[in-house]
Amino acid sequence: MKIIAAIIVILLILSGGALWFLAGGSLNDYVKSQIESQGSRITEQSVSVKAVDIKLSSGAGSILGVNLTNPSTYSQKHAFVLDEITLDINLQSLTSSPIIIDAIVIKSPQAFVQFTQAGGSNIQDILDAIERNSPKADQQIADNSNNAEEPKIRVSKLILAGTALTIDLSAFGNKAHSATLADISLTNIGGEAGLPASQLGSAIVKQALAKIWQQAKATQKQKLTDEAKDKLKEKAKKKLTELFG
Repeated sequence: MKIIAAIIVILLILSGGALWFLAGGSLNDYVKSQIESQGSRITEQSVSVKAVDIKLSSGAGSILGVNLTNPSTYSQKHAFVLDEITLDINLQSLTSSPIIIDAIVIKSPQAFVQFTQAGGSNIQDILDAIERNSPKADQQIADNSNNAEEPKIRVSKLILAGTALTIDLSAFGNKAHSATLADISLTNIGGEAGLPASQLGSAIVKQALAKIWQQAKATQKQKLTDEAKDKLKEKAKKKLTELFG
């Protein structure tokens, strides 16, 4: 499982989760604990969840207040803050394979990107941690053999709606800039056959973070370019003033 998607998809493990619930446990508490423990293990950062509310009878669910902290070397407390995640579960698919999640919508997520002078960033550090903790291809094959009963899951659509992006460029003598990204939409995650629940998270997060990272880099480049242009204009203005008074 991995980062945000791990945080999202962990609740989609309706195999053990649903069976555990039917046995008399609390599915919401189970999902909350799994999001926090698995998310923290994979990202090597603290993951916390305020509340989980899954209604299997209506095929709906929500997760509130998901926070992922930054590596300790960065000044910003959090890397991501997800106020609300909603789910639309295809009830008819629960008895078949793959289980289908019609939609996952992450409403107004906040992403905090801090760059270093060396060109690194908090997001890259988290992605590196995810890579370290991801099963390699041969390990995945072995895990699949050992977990033949693990259900396959396909996500028809995942939307990050209106991501509030904060980019800290203070390492370059600049400042923090804010922008609201256009909605990010990912479709048919897992393919027609779906992916094991334990692997779907990485497929989602790599696509979602790649989109956010791409836009963060573009914003960084534009802000630094604009600043350089402004400095040149100011120097030219000062030079003209010196020449002509």
